[in-house]
Amino acid sequence: MQFGVFTVGDVTVDPTNGREPTEAERIKAMVTIALKAEEVGLDVFATGEHHNPPFVPSSPTTMLGWIAARTERLLLSTATTLITTNDPVKIAEDYAMLQHLADGRVDLMMGRGNTGPVYPWFGQDIRNGIPLAIENYDLLRRLWREDVVDWKGKFRTPLQSFTSTPRPLDGVPPFVWHGSIRSPEIAEQAAYYGDGFFANHIFWPAEHTRRMVGLYRQRFEHYGHGSADQAIVGLGGQVFMRRNSQDAVREFRPYFDNAPVYGHGPSLEEFTAQTPLTVGSPQQVIDRTLSFRDYVGDYQRQLFLVDHAGLPLKTVLEQLDLLGEEVVPVLRKEFESLRPAHVPLAPTHASLLAAAGGGGDSTVHAVDDVTGRAPEGAR
Repeated sequence: MQFGVFTVGDVTVDPTNGREPTEAERIKAMVTIALKAEEVGLDVFATGEHHNPPFVPSSPTTMLGWIAARTERLLLSTATTLITTNDPVKIAEDYAMLQHLADGRVDLMMGRGNTGPVYPWFGQDIRNGIPLAIENYDLLRRLWREDVVDWKGKFRTPLQSFTSTPRPLDGVPPFVWHGSIRSPEIAEQAAYYGDGFFANHIFWPAEHTRRMVGLYRQRFEHYGHGSADQAIVGLGGQVFMRRNSQDAVREFRPYFDNAPVYGHGPSLEEFTAQTPLTVGSPQQVIDRTLSFRDYVGDYQRQLFLVDHAGLPLKTVLEQLDLLGEEVVPVLRKEFESLRPAHVPLAPTHASLLAAAGGGGDSTVHAVDDVTGRAPEGAR
């Protein structure tokens, strides 16, 4: 099972001292968090994508490429790649390039984001959110799997004899998760293609997540990709820890109360009772996380949000130490002991390459317009 952290990259005032980090400080803090994640033995670092304040990660591949150059093992992912407002041609090329730079340590999560105004900023209409997600992803898949694409759709100009470059590493596209908070259409889309489904699992009660994951599993089996319990599921989660649970609650409360998304709403106690947010000791985080399996079944990826709401970098790094030293080792052991042999592990480039029977140079060489031949020596 894969464990990691994801960030939304918010620039938020620390409510305990009134200090707001600069954009430069926040961006560099995200890089530091990724490096720390690898240091403490986590598997995945994922960044969101936003194009509005108070968020800074507008260019995920730029950040992930920099992190790739400074890490050796960490799997680099996104917490949202905006499939609705990004051009699928640009997604295909950017993430294939990142795949080559990172030696395959890349996957990504498709999503529609949570900011309505982003649609007109990029020339789209929010009322077309679901149709955009469906059409754009269908094109993206073709761009990664077909060397030459002829395509016509509703939301972008047609393509004629188009080749996306570079081609995916070893001819194997990055694995794709489809992330959703509340849209059953996205669970259906993930199931249709046999892709992964990632439930946000931050703002909603367990029963909602159970229904969404259950729908995905049912449809995954319907489309012939395997049994329902073999579907590839990921979950978000949100934690704050101190060795003493009372200290954790006392320290996190001002950050919760003033958080941009859920601050000035339900109390911390109400929110932790109704959602997966866990504020307490490492053992409480272990127990709560293990309980997720009770309503989603065996799953493949668990990502935690630990760096939002103005929490200082020092505190976030302490959270990562606790995750790496005390929480994740226990979770790995317990989840693995419960996983039936027929339930797959999370896909990686290596496992996808092996399933494809091995790969080779996927370069597509230019053809002479007159002779119709590739250059001499080209494969």
